[in-house]
Amino acid sequence: MIDAHVHLDWYKKNEQTIILEDLADDKIDGLIAVSSDYNSCQRVLELAKENNKVYPALGWHPEQEPIQSLELTKILELIKERQSEIVAIGEIGLPYYLKKENPQLNSKMYEDILEEFLQVAKQCKLPVVLHAVYEDADTVIQLLDNHRIEKAHFHWFKGSETTMNKMIDRGYVISVTPDCIYEKEIQSIIKYYPLELLMVETDGPWPFEGPFQHQMTHPKMMKHSIAKIAEIKEKTIEEVSSVLLSVTKKFYRV
Repeated sequence: MIDAHVHLDWYKKNEQTIILEDLADDKIDGLIAVSSDYNSCQRVLELAKENNKVYPALGWHPEQEPIQSLELTKILELIKERQSEIVAIGEIGLPYYLKKENPQLNSKMYEDILEEFLQVAKQCKLPVVLHAVYEDADTVIQLLDNHRIEKAHFHWFKGSETTMNKMIDRGYVISVTPDCIYEKEIQSIIKYYPLELLMVETDGPWPFEGPFQHQMTHPKMMKHSIAKIAEIKEKTIEEVSSVLLSVTKKFYRV
């Protein structure tokens, strides 16, 4: 298994140690460690330096106050400088949940920030890791088209069949978290989306409910996600595991 989206730098140091020491025993081949701001980018690069199973992605998480131009420039320059060491640009996208809390939020400002990252992704020939759900996904698809970005990963995707059809046509990949065990909405997405465009993730340290209540989010939880995907797709766990791993390795070139 490969965790296709995890905020490894958000864990406490002792929790990072537990996760990294467990990788071999839990048959986890890697962690795609995304970033959320400039300091996060630096921490993720350090974690990758310490462990070759950590694959860094550099970006800026959109669910926060708009980034200042100086910090944005620093992140974009860091991406260009370290492009040979990173596997993607991410996490980037649009602030769906922040906008729900504050409908007056300047969406155009966030779209402009996203476009800066897409331009660098095109220039550096790097895939993008996206935080874009529901109607935001349609906006992002249009921006991806405008910048001719072909490799896009919509993490923890939620949206309509119409939106999914657009994504499937373009060959975009999505990933699901352990909430697929108990969330009907995510189960219906798994049923609809082709297995050949699916990956699994944790989005750790985000906590989960159901059988994972009060547990530290750990990549080993993906075993349960894979079993649920196999059940929904009516395939063996072995077959599903093999496809998911292949999709992730191919997308991230790891």
